Amino acid sequence: MTPPRPSRPSRPAHPATPAPSAAGPRFDGHAALITGAGRGIGAATARRLAAEGAQVLVTDLDGDRAERTAAAIRETGGTAEALPCDVGDRASVEAAVAHAVARFGRLDVLVNNAYSCSSDLPLFEDEPDEAWERDLDISLSGPYRCSRAALPHLIASGRGAIVNIGSVNGEQDFGNHGYSAAKAGLASLTRTLAGHAGPRGVRVNLVAPGTVRTDAWAGQDVALARVSRIYPLGRVGEPEDIASAVAFLASRDAAWITGTTLRVDGGLTATNYGFQHAISGE
Repeated sequence: MTPPRPSRPSRPAHPATPAPSAAGPRFDGHAALITGAGRGIGAATARRLAAEGAQVLVTDLDGDRAERTAAAIRETGGTAEALPCDVGDRASVEAAVAHAVARFGRLDVLVNNAYSCSSDLPLFEDEPDEAWERDLDISLSGPYRCSRAALPHLIASGRGAIVNIGSVNGEQDFGNHGYSAAKAGLASLTRTLAGHAGPRGVRVNLVAPGTVRTDAWAGQDVALARVSRIYPLGRVGEPEDIASAVAFLASRDAAWITGTTLRVDGGLTATNYGFQHAISGE
């Protein structure tokens, strides 16, 4: 039985329909916190938001890696700071949110990008509890902790947005049991939190990438070339492909979009190229 829903808080006055982003950088006057931003999708997102005017707090479990991303942004004229953050630890998350607000005076955008993805063993029954629990803790409970800590500040901004980084693994079977379950759960959390936070002026959406050329695929160029054959657009993704989608969903260009999953997967989940190749004998 579905439990009764709590009464909704009163709705704030919402701003008028926003002007087109062509009027200027979309994130002028915005502050953003990005987790797992020391490299890959997170780093590309930090660069993209900063290039569009945002003040960015780059967080990562590896503080040195976070600082390298922040330094690169500053070298190109952007505003960025770095801070170590373990999304598996509530105190660390709350300290990161407090740091962003103290340094920038506000928080408008949260990007939940940090994740854990354990390799599968040949037999499911041999999977250790530790791998399963870590994947769920970092990839699902981490965004929960970050969103909980950030939400009061996102509400106060009057234009708050949360963008979760999910995966096509949350929709179809591509292996990685714990990671896939976590990403499916994150899509559900995106929808329920969107319903809860929408009346208070905060939008919550999710980007579901396909295969993206990040450090996770380092040294596997041959495998990536093979994988490219199953993508209708003929290639795997780049971190910047995902960053572009995040920037859209975080901006006022997406002012009437919440609770959605945006697949950025080169058409992978729209068709079955593997089946077509098998039938054709290619």
